[in-house]
Formats: sequence, C-alpha cells, structure tokens
Amino acid sequence: MQPGLSFELSALQNEILEAVATGTDFGSVADVLCRRAETLAPGAICTIAAVDSEGLIHPVAGPSLPQSYGEAIDGIAIGPEVGSCGTAAYLGVPVEAIDIETDFRWNGFTDLVLPLGLKACWSSPIKSPEGRVVGTFAFYYSEPRGPTDMERQLVDTCVHLCSIAMERAEVSSKLQHLAYHDQLTGLSNRYAFDQELTQTMSVQQRRFGLLLLDMDNLKQVNDSMGHSVGDALIREIARRLASLGPGVSVYRLGGDEFAVICPRCDDADHLAMLAQRLLDRMEPACECDGNTIVPQVTIGGVVSKMDGISANELRQNADLALYHAKSTARGGYIHFHPGLRTAIQCRTEQTALLGKALDENRVFAHFQPVICIRRAKIVGVEALARIRTDEGEIISAGAFSMGLTDSKNAFRLASCMLEQIASAMRGWIDEGLGLRHVALNLSTVDFQRGDLEERLQAAFRRHGVPLSYLQIEVTENVLMDQSVASQVARLRALGLQVALDDFGTGFASLSHLKDFPVDYIKIDKSFVDSLLTDMACGAIVEALISMARKMQVGIIAEGIETAEQAERLLEIGCPLAQGYHYFRPVDSETIATLLRSVDGGKSRAVNGEAQLRTTA
Repeated sequence: MQPGLSFELSALQNEILEAVATGTDFGSVADVLCRRAETLAPGAICTIAAVDSEGLIHPVAGPSLPQSYGEAIDGIAIGPEVGSCGTAAYLGVPVEAIDIETDFRWNGFTDLVLPLGLKACWSSPIKSPEGRVVGTFAFYYSEPRGPTDMERQLVDTCVHLCSIAMERAEVSSKLQHLAYHDQLTGLSNRYAFDQELTQTMSVQQRRFGLLLLDMDNLKQVNDSMGHSVGDALIREIARRLASLGPGVSVYRLGGDEFAVICPRCDDADHLAMLAQRLLDRMEPACECDGNTIVPQVTIGGVVSKMDGISANELRQNADLALYHAKSTARGGYIHFHPGLRTAIQCRTEQTALLGKALDENRVFAHFQPVICIRRAKIVGVEALARIRTDEGEIISAGAFSMGLTDSKNAFRLASCMLEQIASAMRGWIDEGLGLRHVALNLSTVDFQRGDLEERLQAAFRRHGVPLSYLQIEVTENVLMDQSVASQVARLRALGLQVALDDFGTGFASLSHLKDFPVDYIKIDKSFVDSLLTDMACGAIVEALISMARKMQVGIIAEGIETAEQAERLLEIGCPLAQGYHYFRPVDSETIATLLRSVDGGKSRAVNGEAQLRTTA
C-alpha cells in the first residue's frame, strides 16, 4: 500500500469510527464516507445501499447521483440479474460490470444509468458479523473499466467501515424499538404514548380523541387458566386493536391497559362511534392456548381541548372516565364529563366510610319483609346492610353503595352480613316463627374468590341453621358470568334458593332465563313505579308474572309504595311483594315482634306502617 494512501485510509477510518462512536446516524455516516471515497478515487461515483430482511434494496447515500436515481431503485428486490448491487447482494460476492451496456446483469436497468453517463459499476456486498448481507458499496464509472488496485484497497476499507456502522445502527434501532415498543404485543408502549400525547397536544390544531381501555377479567384468566393463556389473550386484543386501520395509533400502556389516539375524532359523537367499533371487534370468541375466551374491555374517552387543555389533564380525565366505566358500565364505554370528579370523590369517601365502619363493627343488618299479597302474610325477609355512625345515626345502604366497588369492602360486608343473618335466623327458628327464607344480595366479588360455598356453609353451621333458609340474590349481569352460573347451580344443589334481582335492568335477555338456575325472579322497582301509568310497563309486568308461573319460578315485585300498586299486582296474579307500603327495613327483634303479634305469626301486612309503629 502506498504511504500516502495508507495515511488517507487511516484518517478516513478514524473519522468514520469517531462518528459511529458518537452516535451519528448511519445516513450521515454513509454520506460522509461516499464523499471522502470520491475524493480519494477521482472519477469514481460512490453509492451505499441497505438490504432489508425481505431482500429489498434501499439507497442510503449517493451524493453525486440525482435523487431520482435513488427513488427509482428503492424497493427493488435483489437477484442474480439485478444490476451490480442487486446481484452482489444476492450472491454475497463482489460484482464487476466493466461495460454496463453489454453486461447481461444490467438487462432491464440500463435506462436508469446510461442517460446519467455511467458506463461501468463495481459493487461489493456489506455483511454483518454473522455473514448476512445487509447492504452494498458501489463505485460507478463514466467509462467502461474495472477498479484499480488502489480503489480495491479503498473499497475494502469502506466496506469494513460500513459493516461496523450498519451493525451499530442495527443495534441502535433494536434498542430504540425496545424503548418505544411493548415486547409482548409489538404495539407502541407507555413511553411512546406519553411522547406522542404531549407532541400531539402541542402541534395538533384540531381536536383529537383519546380512548383508554382496560381488559376485563384478566386476573381470573391468569389464575384459572395460567399466564400463558392470559398473554395469548393480551396479544389477541392487541391484534384486534391494531386492525382498526389507518388514522389511529394504538398503545399498550402495561398490564391490561391500552390506549388509542385518534386524530380524526374531533367530537364526542365521533369518539363514541370509534369506541363502539372497538367494542364490536371484541365480540367474537378466540382460541388462546386451547381455551375459548370472549375478550371484553371497558373504555373511557376524552376529546382534546374539550376535556383537557394539557396532556396531563387529558390523561387524568380519561383515567377518570375509565375508572367510572369499570365501576358502573363494565364492558362498555363512558365519555368524560366534569361530574365524574364528584362521583369519584364520592366513591372514595364512601369506600373509606364503609371500610372504617367494618373495622369498628358498626355495620349491622336490617330486614325488609317479603309479603304474600293474597294472604297478607310475611313469608320471608331480605337482609339489608346499615351503618351506625358515632353519633348514633343509622345510614342506609344507598349512602355507602359506592364503597362496595372496592372488592375488599364487598367481601368483608358479605361475611359480616352472613354472620348476622345466620344468628337472626337461629333466633326466629327457636321461637317457631314461620319464615321461609332470609335473602342476601351477593356481588361478583363473592363468587370470584372461589370459597363462597365454604363461607356460606361455615356461617350457617356455626348457628345450626339449614342452608335451605338462605336465599341469595344476584343480578343478571353477575349471573351471566359462566363461572358464577356454575357456582350458583352447586349452591342450589346444597339447598339454597336463588333469586334473580333487579330483573329487566341488566343486559340479559328473556332467552337466558332457561339457562339461569333460579328459584325466584324479582321485578325491579322501576317497572312497579310505572305500573299504573305506563301501558308498556304494565304489559311487561303481566308478561313476567305469566311467564314465571308457567316456568314454575317464584316472582317478587319490589318497591311497592301505594295501595293502588298492591291492588293491581294482586289483580294480575303477582304472589309476593315487598316495599314501603308494607314495611320498611327493621332490625331482627322488630321482625320477631311482627311475626308474633298477629294470629300466632300470621302477620297482617295491610297498613303495615301503622302496625309497625304499634308493635315496635
């Protein structure tokens, strides 16, 4: 090697390696390398191209060639007769085309280079340390010829430097991808979301939509089927989100939470339409490691400038909407509104109120009688939770119902109520007071822990009360969970009664009744309220009563407040009812007094309020 060339190549190597070490992007490194090579090899025109994993060529640098040339060859697949670069990449060896016009490897491509005055091309493959071709380094000449010895030395150095620079760029790209993408799903991650949200808020002139999504029941899937099934479900939901199409950006924020940014959703209606599209995509069942699962998500949404003027405020409000949706509309969508802040604060306060009352043993049971309308006799009671304040005030369940959205509170309350119910029932049995059942409303939380049967049996066993006296009430939404339905079936086999509470207000249809294992249907108060004034409600109540009779299922009307409602229910054949027209909820001693007071236990329910005042 000539001393002068050796010095020049050493200087070139130092310059390029320093650029690589300092993190200069590969495009800039390649441009410098081409310009320096052209200086060292006068008359040569240098180009550097990358070859992707699919074998497609992508020009990186060619400062002495027009941009149109790079655009023309971008995306061409490598092959045995694809010019010098395409062939060199395909074969993995240098290719010298001394005369492009007559070289068979340039057939079909001569019109790209001959008009530029290029007559010869020598291309060398750039390989990764593993031997994979990742690019090409080429010299074009304006006359038919091959490379000189000096040019060969120069190219060897340049190819080696390109290999180092491209390896560094590939590693950097992978690290960049890992930094901004979720490994399980391939979606952009929380870091990318935070950056995109901040940037979009700062530059987006028009309003845009943001949806936050939370997977429902992922913990149950992980616990019952294994984390591999849970991971498969996460990937499937991610796939369905990603298939929403162009115009939206999807992110996995971590765990079971996702986000969608939609620049085209500039008002609440458009965002609600996108949310519904998304919910519709979740409906089909999927196979996850051999398990059939129906994915379900809950969504909260906001629109920029309407629901937040900064990225932080927008995100916080979307979180509030999602949190509220998880509590009140699981499996659905709620758009943020300012009142949610009050609702969240109220929920937090009620959660603390109930938790403190449980800690201090200030939670107790009241019981509302269930009446046989025709005989005016108390046949059962429903247990309702109450809190006694430090000042002695009695607080009804409506004042702390939001506190039950906390799963720990819900579980502790059910356990507390079970103990008091069993104790009260033992006392009524010992007196020979004729009650068919005492009812308790259970939530999804009570079924999810997996020990409900043991808890029920243990509480009633301690007081020597048969389980046949217990009636559990569940809502339609709770019972539609297949795991809950199977537990309910087992409980019925132990002798418990099951009532379907608030019927008609959930998401079940009449067709589900043939599958639900229930003994009673409770007609919701909203239907009773409109019984005398709304023909449709009246028709629905009549139909339910007729249907229950034919199915040999008991039926109870809730919320009876007037004599006219009671008379109408009696006329259309409703057998059982409860409500303030008969009795308000009272403690266990008052229930015993009521049962003792009239006809040896045949407590008359007509004008119940007056009777209650007398007997209490």
